[in-house]
Amino acid sequence: MPISRLKQILTVLNQVIRGKESVVELALATLLARGHLLLEDLPGTGKTTLALALARVLGCSFTRIQFTNDLLPADILGTEIYIPDRNSFEVRPGPIFTHVFLADEINRATPRTQSALLEAMGENRVSLGGQTFDLPAPFFVIATQNPLDLAGTYPLPESQLDRFTMRLELGYVHPEEEFFILAHDGHYEKAKEVPQILDPEGVLKAQKAVKAVHLAPKIYEYILSIGQASRQESTFRFGLSTRGLLALKRAAQALAYLNGRDYVIPDDVKRAFLPVAYYRLPSREEITPQEHVQCLLLFLADIPVPI
Repeated sequence: MPISRLKQILTVLNQVIRGKESVVELALATLLARGHLLLEDLPGTGKTTLALALARVLGCSFTRIQFTNDLLPADILGTEIYIPDRNSFEVRPGPIFTHVFLADEINRATPRTQSALLEAMGENRVSLGGQTFDLPAPFFVIATQNPLDLAGTYPLPESQLDRFTMRLELGYVHPEEEFFILAHDGHYEKAKEVPQILDPEGVLKAQKAVKAVHLAPKIYEYILSIGQASRQESTFRFGLSTRGLLALKRAAQALAYLNGRDYVIPDDVKRAFLPVAYYRLPSREEITPQEHVQCLLLFLADIPVPI
């Protein structure tokens, strides 16, 4: 696929999500890496707008579910309905059967409902009524999460967090960009009108191209050294899993592809590290998110970079 089309996609998204070019690129990279995205931030910072704009520009079907403490797994996955005329049950697929699934405020749902997404995110399929149903391809989960110190939230279990390739936050925008947003009365409505540049088949082709991006042996060794060092680092409660290292590899491949290269360089791995490792390397101590970021950056700085 011509890189110009992906650059065009980024340009369109940056017109909607203003002043957050790096976050937008990382979000697109997560999709191209065949992963899933966790957006954590305060309400009203543009998380839902980003999800909708991304689905629209890629020509993908989009479903948004507001997660609440009374939401049940069947409300997401679907259920069996009894049909009296046939004296049999019929499977009714749930809203998860879509290309881009937005789990809005996922940590307001109970752990049982959160776990309903595990099979879908891990294997792109759902089990209903003793049958297995494949989800549409591509399948991309974007979950938004409020900071855990807000009322009415449940922390995501590690098994659920590990299914997300990256964790990103949008944060507050620069005053100049915020002035523009205020002057145009917000950007959510604009996200509904973004032009379609790609289609699901094009997304699959781009994902296939990302998968073929080359990693030299030294890059593999660099990723492995990060994983091994994380398991020996006393600052972290536990180190990166093999799934975590795969996420780091795929994210680096996607970033290389978005930058017009068919090979990964160390800077791709470095850039992918923080959003991939943030939740996978929890601190043993009670520290602030900002302190945790600094801890991760210092850890990465100590890993020898291949020449």
